[in-house]
Formats: sequence, C-alpha cells, structure tokens
Amino acid sequence: MRPSVMVAGAVPLALLVGAPAMADERELGRALYAEHCAACHGAELEGAPDWQRPGPDGRLPAPPHDETGHTWHHGDTMLFEYTRRGGQAYLDDLGVAFDSGMPAFGDVLSDDEIRAILAFIRSIWPERIQEIQAARTAAERTE
Repeated sequence: MRPSVMVAGAVPLALLVGAPAMADERELGRALYAEHCAACHGAELEGAPDWQRPGPDGRLPAPPHDETGHTWHHGDTMLFEYTRRGGQAYLDDLGVAFDSGMPAFGDVLSDDEIRAILAFIRSIWPERIQEIQAARTAAERTE
C-alpha cells in the first residue's frame, strides 16, 4: 500500500478516495485499459491526435488520460458513470449540451473492472494531480 498523504485538514488521502488501489487491481486495470480503451485513448494514455479539435463528425476525439488531459479534473463518481453509462447518456441526464463519442461500457465491463481501469489511470498521474483529483472526488460526495 502507498502511504497516506495528508490533505484537507489532516484527513488522510486514502480516506477521501477509499482504500488505495492495490497492485493487482492496477495490473488488472492496465490489462483492461489495453483491451478496451487504448484504441481510442492511446496505449500510453496520450489521447487521440489533435484531441482538442473536433473531427469530421463534429465530435472531439478521445482525450488523454495522462496528466495532460482533463480526466483528473473530475471526481471518481463522474468518471465511473461516464464510463459505465456512456458519455452521452451521462451528459444528457445533467442537461449538458455536448456530443460525446464515449460509448457505454456497462454491458461489457463489470463495475469492479471499470473501477480497476480508473485505478490504473489514477496511478500514472503525478502525486500532486492525484491529490487534486482526490479532493474533487471528496467534493462529489458532499454534493
């Protein structure tokens, strides 16, 4: 287990995001990411080329999941639901007018498999980005 990082007034980071992802969960996530995510988001989590410009279909290409993208700007619940239900369904429920190309994986992956992929993605971020994202996850829980 990685050591707890103290944030938010001496609350251990592990308490904010749940138990730290174990090595086997991250390895499962790495394998599942390679199988289900890398074709769009890149084998090195680098995203599609020119991901910030709409493609011919008007949609933004798949963004990176490394620290150069915006995945870490969102809390765990949002990332989980976006992956499980698909981007369009999730955004439609929020009333967000955005055409998402992210397919739903809820019929392909179990909840635990989705969580493993997200744990793998989080594990590659620098520690400071992990702390910021953990704070966003904690804020989701109070909304």
